[in-house]
Amino acid sequence: MQQFIALFRAFRLALHIGYGLTMALVYPRLPAALRRRILQRWSADLLHVFNVELDAGELSVPHDGLIVSNHISWLDIFVLNAVVPMRFVAKSEVRRWPAIGWLCARANTLFIERGNARAAARINKQLGELMQQGECLAVFPEGTSTDGAQVAHFHAFLLQPAIDAKVSLHPIAIRYEDSEGERSTAAAYIDDISFGASLWTLFNTKKLHVRLLPAPALHAADFERRELAQRAHASISAALQKAESHKLHNALTHPQHSDTNLLPSTT
Repeated sequence: MQQFIALFRAFRLALHIGYGLTMALVYPRLPAALRRRILQRWSADLLHVFNVELDAGELSVPHDGLIVSNHISWLDIFVLNAVVPMRFVAKSEVRRWPAIGWLCARANTLFIERGNARAAARINKQLGELMQQGECLAVFPEGTSTDGAQVAHFHAFLLQPAIDAKVSLHPIAIRYEDSEGERSTAAAYIDDISFGASLWTLFNTKKLHVRLLPAPALHAADFERRELAQRAHASISAALQKAESHKLHNALTHPQHSDTNLLPSTT
């Protein structure tokens, strides 16, 4: 039965990507407000294809500034876009992914070549200009994905544009959970796993929850970039530790309790 469900999800994904490719042909020429609605709806529907239930908790949607998050999966981009449609900075390898890479490019994702200082400087300049124009952008300062158990070191140079533009920095922690509320690695895109293998794992995962845990915003211009990176890192780590501790506390005090507080899917 699970094999049948996985194949059905694969079929639904093909249809959804086909629809996205069609929309992407005209997407850049649409009004900005309509583009944001389409991006948010398409991302939310993508989560529905994988039976991913999103809980945005008490996240207040920022309309400008820079969002920073821990990075676990390629799915992170669509999780965040399902709540706050925005422009992302992604590694250049994403551009080469079948279909998804082209869709990301048409959605105005900014691609950065890792290890290229000149490319990083150009991206930072572009980020600063976009934020000064009132756009909301997002980066993953870890520079790589993890299994979500710990938050890796934050690269401070990606936060400099927020300082220069004097905007707010919005730390948001991402946590994937199974049906019991335990941390799940089903979405983790790490090590040598291929994109196809990652998809197949998600197709075969019965149910996946993803929680967005916001931390207080930071006024970027109040800090130099290393301190800003440290504070954002500490905020996200604390949010994840609090979620883990809360789950452990519930398990100890209510051993028969199942978590029923997750919001329904946005789709």
